[in-house]
Amino acid sequence: MFLGGSLASLAACRRAPTIQSRGPRVTHGVQCGDPQTGRAVVWARCDEPARMVVEWSDRRGGARHRVAGPTVTPRTDLTGKVELTGLPGGSDAHQIEYRVRFERQAARGDSPWALGSFATPHHDKFRLAWTGDTCGQGFGRNPEWGGLRGFSAIAAARPDVFVNSGDLIYADNPILAEATLADGRVWRNLTNERVARVAESLDDFRARFAYNLEDDRYRAFAATVPVIAQWDDHETHNNWWPGQELADDRYQRQRDASILASHARTATFEWAPIPRGPVHRVIHYGPLADVFVLDCRSFRSPNSANLGDDVMLGSAQAAWLVDALAASRARWKIMACDQPLGLIIPDDDRQEGFANGDAGPPLGRERELGRVLAAIKARGIKNLVWITADVHYAAAHHFDPARAQTVDFDPFWEFVAGPIHAGTFGPNPLDPTFGPEVRFQWAPPAGKTNLAPWDGYQSFGTIDVTRDALTVILWDLDGHERYRVELPFIS
Repeated sequence: MFLGGSLASLAACRRAPTIQSRGPRVTHGVQCGDPQTGRAVVWARCDEPARMVVEWSDRRGGARHRVAGPTVTPRTDLTGKVELTGLPGGSDAHQIEYRVRFERQAARGDSPWALGSFATPHHDKFRLAWTGDTCGQGFGRNPEWGGLRGFSAIAAARPDVFVNSGDLIYADNPILAEATLADGRVWRNLTNERVARVAESLDDFRARFAYNLEDDRYRAFAATVPVIAQWDDHETHNNWWPGQELADDRYQRQRDASILASHARTATFEWAPIPRGPVHRVIHYGPLADVFVLDCRSFRSPNSANLGDDVMLGSAQAAWLVDALAASRARWKIMACDQPLGLIIPDDDRQEGFANGDAGPPLGRERELGRVLAAIKARGIKNLVWITADVHYAAAHHFDPARAQTVDFDPFWEFVAGPIHAGTFGPNPLDPTFGPEVRFQWAPPAGKTNLAPWDGYQSFGTIDVTRDALTVILWDLDGHERYRVELPFIS
């Protein structure tokens, strides 16, 4: 009876259809983030719960190192991050090759490996790139134009590290299938149900990050150029501030900006290779440079006329910044600020930025900035350069106390790049309080606004860092230099 029953069961199994059991897979490529002396963060996402594993090695040779990461679950949208430590140092840069897969205990097997690479910090020279503003104003992934081709242009400039200066996504700008432009041409997007509306739920925000990484060019870029990511307003809503109740009828389920920002922050930390902690942080990129990432969203006061006790950074972040700058032993300090310092950025009848449009001494958020600049001078901190995006055109600004309403700071430069894939605008007027001077700006012609990526005003910047100088270049997407300046080291 036992034997007969076994044969019957076997025959039944033979008659049943064969079910192929597919293992897990990496869904959106890999990313490396916050590369520093001796360490970096690696990111990936799986299509089901599984354990993340990273293996890395030095291209020059040596052992392959294996790091067991977290088991990813729907709680983090199946994304995972692993911090690599003990990366090789020394006077020369090392090319690190890494691979990521997701492993299961069951017999279904493991995912194929997904490959990436990055360089450790150089001690004699390196190139940093920066820009911002991805998929804004409804300009999404258009296959007829080549998708997010700006990231291929940045890759062609061969940077060692990339600062994404904010507006990583546009949660408040629906990406529709078509948009008819002012000149009658039609911009056609790949889209889906979640990105075709404003983001209100956590899954809506997650879908925005996924949408960008579904682009082949962006994914290839992310696999080979490590990123230092920060956020600005459009990760949540245009010009938002904590505690704001949005006056935007597109939002049917949630108008509390702080709740929306909480979703945005969760999705940002899930989908960007950022280590746990605050958005503001220091990346120690070898002995040549420290990159100071600022957060101009989380601690700001409500937008207003900006003439009173308004703040942008908040007292704790401002104090942290000055102390961190004073403690830095790097030769150069690169200030990644997601808000331009001197440009007047209106928000209806309010002011969005540091500047308030008043030509007199510092008022409002300008007072906070003035205190920071004065403390930088008082503590003898030199060789700073500020980089930003946000305003959707490229510019170079020089600030000098000889032209200013206050003289208690050292002269410095600020460089503006972007957008990398969004509508183009500008230029914005400069507030004279801190003595800024336009040395270069590249924006659409007068009367033209919200031009499409194919109209040719997308941009990014690079900084070639050596011991003796910084060479800053602003580029278009065709590889043409639009502006170049060399900043000598001040001893």
